[in-house]
Amino acid sequence: MKKILLIILLPFTLIQCSDDFLERSSPTQIAEDNFWTSESDAFLALNAVYSSLQSRSLYGGNLNGWQGFPGFDNLGDNAFNQYKWEGPGLFMEGTVDPSSGPIGAIWNNLYEGVARVNSVIKNVNEISEELISKETKNALSGQAYFLRGLLYFNLAVYFEDVPLITAPQTLEEAFVPKNTYAEVTAQIVEDLKLAIQYLPESHPNSLYGYATKGAALSLLARVQLYNKQYTGEFGVLSLTEQVMELGYSLHPDYAELFTPAGEMSPEIVFSVRFLRGDDTNNGETFSATFLGTPKVDQRPMKNLVNDYYCTDGLPVTESPLYNPDDERENRDPRALATIYFKDDQYLDDPVRVFPGNGPTGYGMRKYIRRGPDAEGNAVFGEGSQDFYVIRYADVLLMRAEALAETGDVSGATQLVNQVRERVNMPRVEDVEGAVGQAQMVEIVRHERRVELALEGLRFMDLKRWGTVEQAFQRAAADPVGPYNPQYLGKRSEVFPIPQSEIDVNPNLVQHPAW
Repeated sequence: MKKILLIILLPFTLIQCSDDFLERSSPTQIAEDNFWTSESDAFLALNAVYSSLQSRSLYGGNLNGWQGFPGFDNLGDNAFNQYKWEGPGLFMEGTVDPSSGPIGAIWNNLYEGVARVNSVIKNVNEISEELISKETKNALSGQAYFLRGLLYFNLAVYFEDVPLITAPQTLEEAFVPKNTYAEVTAQIVEDLKLAIQYLPESHPNSLYGYATKGAALSLLARVQLYNKQYTGEFGVLSLTEQVMELGYSLHPDYAELFTPAGEMSPEIVFSVRFLRGDDTNNGETFSATFLGTPKVDQRPMKNLVNDYYCTDGLPVTESPLYNPDDERENRDPRALATIYFKDDQYLDDPVRVFPGNGPTGYGMRKYIRRGPDAEGNAVFGEGSQDFYVIRYADVLLMRAEALAETGDVSGATQLVNQVRERVNMPRVEDVEGAVGQAQMVEIVRHERRVELALEGLRFMDLKRWGTVEQAFQRAAADPVGPYNPQYLGKRSEVFPIPQSEIDVNPNLVQHPAW
């Protein structure tokens, strides 16, 4: 399939962001005197925000190096960061510090996006309606508010109290203090409410990848779930109900979903799009791997592998179908689509099999290229796989969690069954039987783990549930060496503000945990 990347389209478009544009001015002060003079200028500036999401430290990932959000399952109990110096391994062992380069890159890339989006929000509204219509202004603003909400939600989850900057700054205005997590969250909610108001339900295929109303509703649901706001007009239940009315559906083939063939599935609510080819430099490396072994720096851990049930719906510790000599046999199909087991065919080479080597004995399969992609990119180079920030299965499980937490066991059961049925796994009633609220909460949590494994959401889930310490204990108990995860209280649940930021900003105070 020949992909058309959203950020190189015209005319209701995001135009390719050239090096010339990026170098012409500070990202916080985009040539105010001569830039904002046309509709194409406005779309070009919005494109710069989308390009921030593509950075290696955010959604672009790396083969070797800090993997960004696609590698965040290394934080917790799902995966082991064998190259600990990349960041997650050191974070898990409690030896990372505020001078960490990878953490500094995340902070810088998120605030780069914030600076760019603030310029869009301010200047779009100031362009004369003779140059840009009110309808187009609203469309641009909706995109911008969604993107600012996404950027700040990541800052709030991983850094907590951070500077809340909602307008372009001059150098003199740059030395700002932190705002509280509550203040930042309130702004995220307001931004996403505006995005919901302005964004359309869909775009034509030629514009696939723009944020939509469904994306804004779903992201706000994620924010509200994280903050345990289940009910009310803008609670998880109301927001997810609206998403369910927009025509999304589960992709019939779970394994295919995480390949280029699944990128335009009706399951994808919002993705960061990538295209690597002769005419573009928008590639990613989170789907890259080595020829000899799958992705060395994100190794699935045994405690994750063991959490996938057998096809009878029972855990491996209880099922008569479990075969310890061939762990692939009779397992939840999502395990086979997510993980390379020993003796699995590796890549698209019938001679090559995964030897089951490395510190955990397992390899990452989800998202990983099986061979050269549609553009001919090698498995170890840049590629064109989109990263799914939000997909419909996650929306269903967010709603299931909110229902379980508010006591609606029947409603939560129906949604878990819907997710399981996609991969032909047994229904809750047929295996777990009649369950109470506490058990249903645990069922939903388990379902999130096996459905969303290695998609970068595990640490966010663990933190929301208050179970980070238990995850560290599971990671420490796994037969992985040398690896010594140490739970250090709050320091194991939040990133430090980069020391370089503290050094230049006298008003910025480090997180108390650090």
